[in-house]
Amino acid sequence: MRRPPKCMASARSCWPAAKCSASHTDELISPYPRGPRPPCQACPRDRGPAPFMPTKGDIMRITGTRTPFALAAALLAAGAHAQQTAQQAAQQTDTGKLESVVVTANKRAQNLQDVPQSITVLGDAVLQRSNVRELDDLPALSPALTLSYGTQPGNFSINMRGVGTFSLGIGVEADVAVIVDDIPLGMQANAFKDLADVHRIEVLKGPQSTLFGKSAIAGALNITTKPIGGPVKTTASMLATNDDEWRVAVGVSGAVSDTFRMRIAASKTDYDGTLNNLTTGGKLNGSKGDNVNAKFEWQPLENLKFTLSPHYNRTEKFCCTTAFTSMTPGGIYRNAPQLPQAVVLRDIRIAPGNRDVRNDYPTGGKFHDWGTGLKIDYGFDGGYTLSSITSYSKYHMDDYQDNDATDIDILQYLTLPNGAPTNMHGGLYQYGVFNVKSTTQELRLTSPDKGALRYVAGLWYGKNDLNRELAKVPLIFNYGTNYGADAWNVNKAAYGQGSWDFRPDTSLIVGARWNLEDTGYRFRRYSVPPQAVVQTEFYTNDDSNHSKTWKLGLEHRLNRDAMVYGTVSTGHKGVAYDLTSGFTAALAAKPAVPPETARSYELGWKQSLWDNRAMFSVALFRTNFRNFQQSAGFFDYDGIFRTALNSLGGLRTQGLEVEGSVRVTPRLQLNGSLAYTEATITEFRNGPCYNVVNAAGTGSAPGPGCYQSPEFNNTNVQDLAGKTLPNAPKVKVNLGGQYDLPLATLPFNAFIAGTTRYQSRTQFSLNQDPMTIQGAYSITNLSFGATDKGGRWKASFFINNLFDKRYAAGLNNSIANGTWSPRAPNTPLAVNTTEWLPPRDYHRYVGARVDLTF
Repeated sequence: MRRPPKCMASARSCWPAAKCSASHTDELISPYPRGPRPPCQACPRDRGPAPFMPTKGDIMRITGTRTPFALAAALLAAGAHAQQTAQQAAQQTDTGKLESVVVTANKRAQNLQDVPQSITVLGDAVLQRSNVRELDDLPALSPALTLSYGTQPGNFSINMRGVGTFSLGIGVEADVAVIVDDIPLGMQANAFKDLADVHRIEVLKGPQSTLFGKSAIAGALNITTKPIGGPVKTTASMLATNDDEWRVAVGVSGAVSDTFRMRIAASKTDYDGTLNNLTTGGKLNGSKGDNVNAKFEWQPLENLKFTLSPHYNRTEKFCCTTAFTSMTPGGIYRNAPQLPQAVVLRDIRIAPGNRDVRNDYPTGGKFHDWGTGLKIDYGFDGGYTLSSITSYSKYHMDDYQDNDATDIDILQYLTLPNGAPTNMHGGLYQYGVFNVKSTTQELRLTSPDKGALRYVAGLWYGKNDLNRELAKVPLIFNYGTNYGADAWNVNKAAYGQGSWDFRPDTSLIVGARWNLEDTGYRFRRYSVPPQAVVQTEFYTNDDSNHSKTWKLGLEHRLNRDAMVYGTVSTGHKGVAYDLTSGFTAALAAKPAVPPETARSYELGWKQSLWDNRAMFSVALFRTNFRNFQQSAGFFDYDGIFRTALNSLGGLRTQGLEVEGSVRVTPRLQLNGSLAYTEATITEFRNGPCYNVVNAAGTGSAPGPGCYQSPEFNNTNVQDLAGKTLPNAPKVKVNLGGQYDLPLATLPFNAFIAGTTRYQSRTQFSLNQDPMTIQGAYSITNLSFGATDKGGRWKASFFINNLFDKRYAAGLNNSIANGTWSPRAPNTPLAVNTTEWLPPRDYHRYVGARVDLTF
């Protein structure tokens, strides 16, 4: 018979001074010092050693036979033992200590306080208490995160420490990788859906290229879905709000036999939106989704396990329409006298906070994705594990946009550039598709946690095939385009990272990755409907490059409760192509946009206090980027929003991050986090300009700092060195807490929880337009409810944005762009318009949630 398991704490969490409730001898997972130990010492960050649960192999050895009767008897005995252990555990009083947090940031399970890296962990309790539904909810919980929005999920951006790639084309990869159960998403747009059945989200800050590849140059979101529980049980959850959001979810999970376990979860969500569409009487900027996730585990041998995880998602996001907040009086739509502001925007009261629009064509995207992952784990003698992780997924999105922002039949009043009537009816709109097919394969060897040397090493293969088709119709003035683009990338890599305890209290961290990437594209341009569609242009190219990234660090354990560290790491992202409507023969003749690189420095301190009743972490960081790939958006003279891909010479993000938790009493727990981030451009001489009204008030002029540059084809540019990156607030603060109130005479207990977050002023535009700055604001949420003492149900009520603070998730400013500014023969006038994008919690709303277990 094998010995009972060792203390199930991760590395560096067992210490000689602690006491153990079980008496046995084993090797503790601890480097301070490592090796055989006297009778097991419990881990101060845990609640004691895990109970001994015999495996099938143990039962065979116990009974000395493989007969069904002996096996059944042993299983019954094990079950009785487990029940008795569970009852004893339930009777134990709360020690008042913080629970250990386990993360897999280094592709192995570790205690958060033992990982030399700045990480924010959003565990299951936080996700449930905050009613997290989708990625849009995460920046409210992690100060290092912000999101930048486009017109549909294909051009959204996740920003880490102020850095993220905003691009409308499929030829540019993201800077922040999203990994779900060890499988990276082929396109970041696939992350903007319901976070269904999620158990934990690790926000990994700074370059993660060594372990997670080239799309993690600024950071990564490492997402873990819910694990499979013990006995089979069913859970259900229902949520509803007073502003027409509802959710329902159900899951079945547990062990079907001693070798097979499964989890199946399904959910459905719906939210109408934040804007009122006066044309249809409906809402805009909402979303709805259907999700099915499953996980099947089969363990035919004690050291062999198969995990199959299929998934399916269908989502529709009616996003992201903006509403006018101001407009210069006297505007005429596209210089047509029949289309004054009062007609085109009838019944819309344009003012700050306006949420009324008129759209006769939808805006947003409807997408679905499906796929599966297969993980095979094989354990060797000595504690080594060899893992194979295989995945396949397909993603398809239909996107659409109302580009004239009105329900008027405008085309009948417009003229062609030669002054002739269009002889058309309708409006301006666009439609298109995104297709992504991803295949990955990883082989990973993980060393045991004990010993002076601990490491993970692997081989990686990934292939992404992306397709984009887009049509803007009809062809009139400078509006109208029709193109198709294919992009592909194939990556092969070898990586490794490990820690070596060259002293009992000090470790050397070394990691490296070698990556070979093959990329390419095909670009097709077609004639624009309503003309007969024929191909008019075709371009293709391919590239191949290899890169090396590495990580080097030192970790020193001051005592059993404190650790300091310092790391240097590099990041890499491959070449990019500007595969958008602005792609031309001139761009096709140029080399690809150069690879993006980064080097990061981080110093940190992690501390536990008061017998593990409090813990905090502090990190100082600086990351320098070269050839940063960024699309800059602008409104051209005809009022069409266009983008161009730029390679910024350099940028830097630096700052301070602090996180902490404390159990003031067994009933009261507080937590907080702060991020001070300076995300600054260090080199960008041909930056985009913003416009101001000219002196005569009849048109626009380049803003201060802009000049006409012969070096850049006599275009208006500005040197943006020293300016802030878009959507990168300097200060973000999160504070929260929960108080549990035991009710001795009732079958349930009560609780109350609250959070407050603060964000300093934010610039939304790369061109530094002073009209696109969101001022500082704070948002407070409150919740309270009751929990059944037997764990069968929980009911909660919440008030979000308690003080009804209005703020924007995006701002636009446009001056004399051709959409509203009259020109001759009408009286010339420079019309200035501003717009805002209201977020989900732009106002106060209330809701209720019920969770059931049976």
